[in-house]
Amino acid sequence: MTAALVPNLAIPRNCTFAHDDWFILARHWYPIALARDVEQRPVGTKLLDQPLVIYRADGELVVAPDICPHRGVPLSMGKQVPGGVECAYHGLRFGPGGQCTHVPAHPSRDIPARMHLVPFPHIERYGLIWTCLDRSVECPEPGMIIDIPHWGEAGYQCVVCPSVDIHAFAGRQVEGFLDVAHFAFVHKETFGDPDISEVPPYSPVRTENGFEAEYWSSVSNYPVEDHRRAMPTFQWLRHFRCHLPFSATIEIHFPNDGRFVVMNAASPVSAKETRLFAPTCRNFDTDRPEDEIYEFTRRIFEEDKAIVEAQIPECLPLDPDLEAHIPADMSSLMYRRGLRALGLGEFFYC
Repeated sequence: MTAALVPNLAIPRNCTFAHDDWFILARHWYPIALARDVEQRPVGTKLLDQPLVIYRADGELVVAPDICPHRGVPLSMGKQVPGGVECAYHGLRFGPGGQCTHVPAHPSRDIPARMHLVPFPHIERYGLIWTCLDRSVECPEPGMIIDIPHWGEAGYQCVVCPSVDIHAFAGRQVEGFLDVAHFAFVHKETFGDPDISEVPPYSPVRTENGFEAEYWSSVSNYPVEDHRRAMPTFQWLRHFRCHLPFSATIEIHFPNDGRFVVMNAASPVSAKETRLFAPTCRNFDTDRPEDEIYEFTRRIFEEDKAIVEAQIPECLPLDPDLEAHIPADMSSLMYRRGLRALGLGEFFYC
């Protein structure tokens, strides 16, 4: 696959992905920032090695390459001004649609077209800003972005947790989120039970964009310090929904028809860096402060982060013969098969 065949896509400088894999991944949608963080200043980030700037101009959101067309300074170094963002180097201003609106050195001259930014498509959903590096699309088609069960429903408290940066590949992180055999060992300080490690049989089911898996166990999902954990006869249902390539949700069935949903959206900053976004919603304890959910979610993902960052190889081996497997790995194996079906290589990177 070459750039000549995909005119709406361009490999970024210093790309850490195999180029064929990059072109496949670049056609998907990913979250890149919390919407609430893009209010008073431009925000710089990166997706698939492509530096991005996010800013608001006259109420319009703009996602564009993080580089001033004049002399290559990141626009995220600039500042928010009325009508858009101002470059830190020569004060060029950029407004809605990425249009250059002011060149201080020549305020009365016409602005050439090459001074304008070429923005990327974007959408705000679940309190996050999503984008796709394929400029041929304007908005995501149905099914391109994962659904969060119960989001926005009456009686649910919806909380957008702060993001978590992980020095590891997105595929490894998502696989860990889908794993059901690590609770007793990795999460014993948050919700896991060291005395309950056996994994009952379960069977993932393919869906249009990935797969689903229902997993029953007696492992409580209340925090270890919560007195409500003492429910020896209650069976917890954890319903996983995986959306390729790097998103998933878990819907946990609590007592008294309680539901707690967490989205795991692993945004690939590079092949070795991931920014994890985790909106949540629940229909119990809705009077509790959001900070409690922030902290509990952070503790869980920090436990996972320590494991994922230590895994060898760093990449996600898609050939089933390259790592050993146990029956509890049914979700992992289906996830890897799904990535291979997208056309991705045996390894995302070496």
